[in-house]
Amino acid sequence: MNVENAKAQMRKGVLEYCILLILSNNDAYASDIINQLKEAKMIVVEGTLYPLLTRLKNAKLLSYRWEESTQGPPRKYYALTDEGRTFLGEMDASWQALVNAVELIHQTKNVTEQ
Repeated sequence: MNVENAKAQMRKGVLEYCILLILSNNDAYASDIINQLKEAKMIVVEGTLYPLLTRLKNAKLLSYRWEESTQGPPRKYYALTDEGRTFLGEMDASWQALVNAVELIHQTKNVTEQ
């Protein structure tokens, strides 16, 4: 099994959650979302992001608005909907439960190795 592939699959599995987390702070333009994901080492290209944003919008978790830009064409800014905030709260709880479970298993591994 390829380690890089496994790491990519792990990142892919939490990418939607990360997008919702980013948008929970402020509305954002797609390139701003990409930059934050890159800063967090959650490497993503625009071709990956746009289908995720569309899926989240179609699920009514995101909305968008157009804003005029001084540097070119209007920009599409994404925002969490009320439904998106509720969903994010549920994801936060699920994420914490998952982290706790993995940490418990990891601690068990460390104990058996000693």
